[in-house]
Amino acid sequence: MSDGKSSTTIRTRIREATAMLTASERKIANAILADYPFTGLESIQELAAKTGVSAPSITRFVSKIGCNGFQDLQRQLIAELKEGQRSPLDLKSSQKPVGHSEFLSEYVARVSAVMQEMAATVSQAQFDILAGLLADPSRNIFLLGGRVSDNVAAFLSIHLRQIRSGIYHMADNPEFWPEHVLRMRKKDVVVLFDFRRYQLSLSRLVETIVEKRGATIVVVTDKWMSPAARSADHIVALPIDAGTAWDTVAAAMALVEALIVRVSEADWEATQKRIKDWDGIRFSMPGYDQINGDADET
Repeated sequence: MSDGKSSTTIRTRIREATAMLTASERKIANAILADYPFTGLESIQELAAKTGVSAPSITRFVSKIGCNGFQDLQRQLIAELKEGQRSPLDLKSSQKPVGHSEFLSEYVARVSAVMQEMAATVSQAQFDILAGLLADPSRNIFLLGGRVSDNVAAFLSIHLRQIRSGIYHMADNPEFWPEHVLRMRKKDVVVLFDFRRYQLSLSRLVETIVEKRGATIVVVTDKWMSPAARSADHIVALPIDAGTAWDTVAAAMALVEALIVRVSEADWEATQKRIKDWDGIRFSMPGYDQINGDADET
């Protein structure tokens, strides 16, 4: 592309262009975003029939979001799908070398850039909405992640359990998911973490929850978007690319830690009481060495 937007997803460009779209073009934008990116991969005739908008209007729309025609739009959408499936071996082939003489400091600089990008990507309003959902004592919170990202979900759940009740870290075995799904109410919240390469079972889980329970779905993913995001009420797209063979979860961990602090302070009196009660039981459990005062993680 000649406009310097090749590193920006089509989804982001559509949202950024909303203010300058006509009513017809907004129909096209809404259709593509509603089933992203698959609607955009249909033929221009199919998209015109689905939206009731003419083919020339679609051509003008794709030009406004920086594409050189409808085929260029589809080429970029296909490239996004491929990018979302890249493995460490793929990423290694295109990584930006890290100097071994000062590897740690250079890598930290890269992660710092990722963190800055996250701070600019996730708005304060979006953060406040997420914190409000997690802090609402009337809502049960269910958390789960993919093969690697479930560690992030576990970290969040461990801390939330000390702050409030009604926190459930779902088992990674799908055979146990029905128990959790049956427990869900419409007012409850399901938080899923899924980064490339995505876990398709999470997408099917979300579809089941939406259909049978109607709970609020939050998907924390990357800019290429987990398939689970298609059915989400709230999507948090985080930067994960540090230019190495391995994607970074630094931004995800920073977001999670910020949410933990914010939720704990939403009703500090209740949080303080729960932690005291929690520790009172924990310290009395068999095997806890109160005499020696062994220190461990809180």
